[in-house]
Formats: sequence, structure tokens, C-alpha cells
Amino acid sequence: MKKFAVLSVIVLLMSFTTISINQYSAQEIIDKAIENAGGSKFDKVGIRFTFRGKEYSSIRNNGNYQLERKIFGKEGIVHDVVNNKGLSRSIENCNIKVADSLITKISDGVNSVHYFANLPYGLNAPAVNKELVGESTIKNVSYYKVKITFNQEGGGTDFEDEFLYWIHKDNFTVDYLAYSYAVDGGGIRFREAYNSRIIKGIRFVDYNNYKTDDMSTPLSNLDKLFEKGKLKLLSKIELEDVYVYDENYVY
Repeated sequence: MKKFAVLSVIVLLMSFTTISINQYSAQEIIDKAIENAGGSKFDKVGIRFTFRGKEYSSIRNNGNYQLERKIFGKEGIVHDVVNNKGLSRSIENCNIKVADSLITKISDGVNSVHYFANLPYGLNAPAVNKELVGESTIKNVSYYKVKITFNQEGGGTDFEDEFLYWIHKDNFTVDYLAYSYAVDGGGIRFREAYNSRIIKGIRFVDYNNYKTDDMSTPLSNLDKLFEKGKLKLLSKIELEDVYVYDENYVY
């Protein structure tokens, strides 16, 4: 009987040890997700893609960055550039002065598309806070649930937005994400990644973009609502004509 009791204690201790070894922190999970998606390659290449008829491009180098958007309209090509120095706009290669009231709106419009296109890159920015809030299963696949919030300082104009990422427990891919936002009356979105592809070492995905009209819904409940078919498909987020250029490429 004593031997059985001792054996039971040993097994119990081993089980706790296994849990401790296998339990990652939120930071470790995000690190693995970023590495899996391309890691340091994001800082060494140029990326170009088309989204909803607009052409986007980016290049980064040791903390310096340049994010671009080209809109093809009746008045010609509107070219917006956001970099470490701020925002600039040109129309048909002629620089124009942007009204102060439009600078934030234009910059946020450029930034947001690049942000989602390059996820999870960017989640290790200094203003980002990470918290492992649990685990869940979607379509019989196990996920870590990592909550992302932002500091006011350095967190941008939408620092109050909240994100939740479902990260595959084995592959460390971001397969689902949800977020709440306050601008334009506010809203809640849930995105399902599909069409995953690796281009020169960097992972890109498209999304089915869902919504719920109940603004009181916690982000952590959206996975269950999704599985029950209670979210409404709002749109598709598709990146077309994606190109990745080597570190010597200059726009």
C-alpha cells in the first residue's frame, strides 16, 4: 500500500512537471508564431500586393520602414507614403499638401492594411501587451488564446482596440483572430484564415471576415458562436498578386 502511495505521488509530480514544461507564456507563443510566419525575414525584404484594387508595398530595414499605397482613380494615381518621417501624398507624381484633418485618417488607412497583411509580425512592438487567457478547440483543433492590448503611448490612434488571437498549439499559426474597435460607431469582427501560402519564407493568408451585432459579446466567446454558425459573413479579405523581393530591392 505504501509503495502504491509513493508511486501515485511520483506520477502526480511528473504530471505537474509535464504541464509546467509544455505550458508556454504569451510572449513565447507570440515569438513562435512570428518565427513561423517569417520572423526576421520581414525586416529584410520588400513586399507588394493588391487589395481591393489598390496596390500596397512595404520595405523595412533596421527600424526604418516605408509603407505605401497606390490608388488608381479618375484624377490619376494617388500615391500615399507612410514612413518614420510621417505621411506624404502625391498625385501623378506631383506632391500635394495634406490637410491636417486628413493626416491621421490617411495614415491609419495605409497602416491598417499592412498590419493585417503581415500578422503576426508587429505583435512584439514596444506598445503591445500580451496575455494568455486560455485555450479552446475550433473544428477539433486545439488553440492558445492570446489577448492583445496596447499602451496609449506608442499604441497609435486606435490604442483602445482589443484583439484576441487563436494560435495553433502545434504549428503556431494564427488561424483565427477577433477584435473590437471604437471608430465609426464601433464593431466586433472575427476572422477565419484560409488560403495559407508561403512566399519566399513568409506566410500570407486570406480571411473570411465575420461580424456580430451584439457589441456586448466578449471576444473570447466568438469562437463558440462561429462554430454554431451564429456569426454573419461580412466580407472576404483577399491579398492578390503577392510578391516578395529580396533585401536589396528598393522601391
